[in-house]
Amino acid sequence: MYQIFIDGQNGTTGLQIVERLKARSDIAMIELSDSERKQDQAKAEAMAAADLTILCLPDDAAKAALALGPDAKIIDASTAHRVDPRFVYGLPELSPAQRSEIQAANRVSNPGCYPTGFILLLRPLVEAGLLPRDQSIFISALSGYSGGGKSMITDYQSKSQPAAWPYALKLEHKHLPEMRTYTGLSKNPVFLPHVGNFYQGMLVEVGLNSTQLTKPTSPEAIAELWRQYFKGEPNICVHEANPEGALVGNFLDPEGANHTNRVDLFVFGHDEQLLLIARLDNLGKGASGAAVQNLNLMLGLNEHTGLELSQN
Repeated sequence: MYQIFIDGQNGTTGLQIVERLKARSDIAMIELSDSERKQDQAKAEAMAAADLTILCLPDDAAKAALALGPDAKIIDASTAHRVDPRFVYGLPELSPAQRSEIQAANRVSNPGCYPTGFILLLRPLVEAGLLPRDQSIFISALSGYSGGGKSMITDYQSKSQPAAWPYALKLEHKHLPEMRTYTGLSKNPVFLPHVGNFYQGMLVEVGLNSTQLTKPTSPEAIAELWRQYFKGEPNICVHEANPEGALVGNFLDPEGANHTNRVDLFVFGHDEQLLLIARLDNLGKGASGAAVQNLNLMLGLNEHTGLELSQN
């Protein structure tokens, strides 16, 4: 039985990870009392005893925690180490070699929710030479309010809120370095996220004109490119181009991948304009589900143990 320690297990991500692990017979949780959670010595001992530690902490606290377990096997769910060369980026579907790198790693950075969708949409186009690395990209995205953590959840559940709020209007969102690095782009995209008045679920949207690409293409060609790039990846569902059957009336449901570890990839449009959309659960493949998938890989287990790939 594997011993797992979660530092920060009472936060939104930590609670979701515990929920996914608690029913498993191959996992035992190392738990600290409320007072011990504030003691470095107690946390250091827990990290030493654990087969794997998951950090669900603010960035500065995550950086400090590394010193407590210099030899510990760690998944960091914060933003602190996502482009740190000492860490392997925890997105197995990133490239053919990424899964093996995660399996061999002692330090893995769990991807952000928005970057997961963005990277999966665009990296195949960049790798194929269809999208120039120096291209200027605009992203719009919509997430359920659980992505804002406990304080935002309380705000939304205690008082009336608008249907959607745009934020990060200074264009300095902390996910930008991660988005640029792992798509292979040479400059930051312009990123406009929104928080919606629903609990969980996410859409990440990128519009492209044909002039931004290196050769003429079509929605069908984009879908086929994704299909080949993600061949054999059960967490990635590539839909047919312009899939009317995936819509609810004329709308795309941002909650359609909830309670799964699946990412839906959609392409809409025509030969002149393309709209690329990734849909995922911001608490699933966007956070806790991804952490469990990485945990499974790092421990040599079936990576889908304890995860749902489709809705019940």
